[in-house]
Amino acid sequence: MKTTKALKKILSGFLCAALIATMALSVTGCDNDKKSSESSEQSSSSQSNVQSVGKGKTTFDFTVTDTEENETQFDVHTDKTTVGEALLELDIIAGDNSEYGLYVKTVNGITLDFDNDGYYWAFYVNGEYAQTGVDLTDIKDGEAYAFRAEKG
Repeated sequence: MKTTKALKKILSGFLCAALIATMALSVTGCDNDKKSSESSEQSSSSQSNVQSVGKGKTTFDFTVTDTEENETQFDVHTDKTTVGEALLELDIIAGDNSEYGLYVKTVNGITLDFDNDGYYWAFYVNGEYAQTGVDLTDIKDGEAYAFRAEKG
């Protein structure tokens, strides 16, 4: 009889330890699931910030950075051959034609006036200041284009 009571105590101790271990693992697992879920939500929300615009066989990434460093990203689809033609067609940029090419004054609805506020739209290709104007820059597969508001 004493052996049975001792055996019951030992089994009950093991059972309690197993229950505690199971509870600890489930709490940790839930916490990891929550973190994983939050991470997925953040990544899908950042992906949803990219606006897909236009129609066509050619696509390129285009980013606008305003005077307050806010970024707007576009996935541009077009059949045009230059970045300028594609962005003009989609009303993403506007400006004046000059003897030097298109002088972009408005990007994504934001107009900058260098004479009044000292800001202008700088054009970039793959993170580097562009060597040609937007209207003379051919769309190349894999390249990313951007306009950034810069103080002159």
